[in-house]
Amino acid sequence: MKAGRFPIIVLVALALLSATGVSAAQILPTKVPKASPSAAPSVGPTIETEAGNDSDERIARRIRGIFSELPNLAHISVKVEQGVVTLAGPVENPADKAKAEGIAGRVSGVVTVENKIARDTSVGSGVAGLKKVSDKFAGIVGVLPLLGAALLVALLIGALGYFIAGRRRLWVRVARNPFLAELIASAIRFVFVLGGIVIALDMLGAGTLLGAVLGGAGVVGLALGFAMRDTIENYVSSLMLSLRQPFQANDMVRIDGCEGRVVRLTTRATILMTPDGNHLRVPNSTVFKAVILNFTRNPHRRFDFVLQIDFRADPNHARDCGFAALDELDFVLKDPAPAAVVQEAAYPYISLQYTAWLDQSKTDFGKGRSQALAAVKQALEEQGLAPPDPVTHVYMERQDPPKRPPSAPPPEPPQTALHDIAPEKAIREMVEKERAATGGGKKDLLDPSRPQE
Repeated sequence: MKAGRFPIIVLVALALLSATGVSAAQILPTKVPKASPSAAPSVGPTIETEAGNDSDERIARRIRGIFSELPNLAHISVKVEQGVVTLAGPVENPADKAKAEGIAGRVSGVVTVENKIARDTSVGSGVAGLKKVSDKFAGIVGVLPLLGAALLVALLIGALGYFIAGRRRLWVRVARNPFLAELIASAIRFVFVLGGIVIALDMLGAGTLLGAVLGGAGVVGLALGFAMRDTIENYVSSLMLSLRQPFQANDMVRIDGCEGRVVRLTTRATILMTPDGNHLRVPNSTVFKAVILNFTRNPHRRFDFVLQIDFRADPNHARDCGFAALDELDFVLKDPAPAAVVQEAAYPYISLQYTAWLDQSKTDFGKGRSQALAAVKQALEEQGLAPPDPVTHVYMERQDPPKRPPSAPPPEPPQTALHDIAPEKAIREMVEKERAATGGGKKDLLDPSRPQE
């Protein structure tokens, strides 16, 4: 075909197509659009192909029946056409609008809901709101008698617990310990008060609130337990010490390096009075775990001291001399008998350790030891067993030294004077005076009638 004839043929074909009413788009191939990979079929109930007036009326009746049972939605108008529900009317609360739409959308056969409900902002609506407030106030007033009765029951139960716990003599007789009796009384008060609160909340129908209160109290109690760990430890230690009774008032003790006479045992600490007359407060947790040395429990107490003799002297002779000196002292006990041992032998001395016993109820420990040491020392010196003078004396003389008058003989050593060896009473009397000033030791957890550890 020649190139000049091609345009003529195209024009003739277009004329024929226009005469027959067929468009070129129907003849020419077109590009088919591809489906979007993100497109998904719509989710929802299947819409019926046919809908009649009977189904629309049935849907409308069902929705109106539900709304009639709800005072806030009873005046809402409902119209249904082809499954499309149209809601109209005023509501007082914006939440009622969403509620009405939700109810209508759940009815079977509903295709969609057209919500035309509006909030009522008229003065009448505000008056209705005030009526609701007045109704709630009236409900509160109505529950006041029940609230008063519950409060009265709780107070009566709590008062009963305090009355029972207040019988101090009964609990002291039962527990045989003032601290334990107070602990029992506190537990009784707590149980009765808690029981009264539980019964009152149960009368008010507030069981859920009770569970929340008890749960919160448990959490708070756990937190306080960690925060007050030292205080609780002292409290428990006080209980154990009051039961075990490791010492009594006015006992001379040494606790963890602290020495003094016991003034009292409180719920938190042990109060001591030192030999200087000062108060010493030791936490009970420390006292309970410490090594306690009681000097008063056993009246017999051993004392010792060390003396030195000449290296050339006979240690056995020195021992016998010391025993003889101790035997002359009335306060030294014959049973157990005194003893002496060689502690060290190094030129130019021999060290001897003497031990003896005394009765602390009749003789002061420090005074007795001091007098015994002086007596033994004097006996050793009289027998010529004293150690040599460690100082070397150098004398320088002239060729013709002047004549010196004869030196006077050394004075005789004075006889050992018997000093006052009675037990020290000053600190003991201070302790008794202080205990008497605090009401005869009523705050003291130590009980002399209980068995001692």
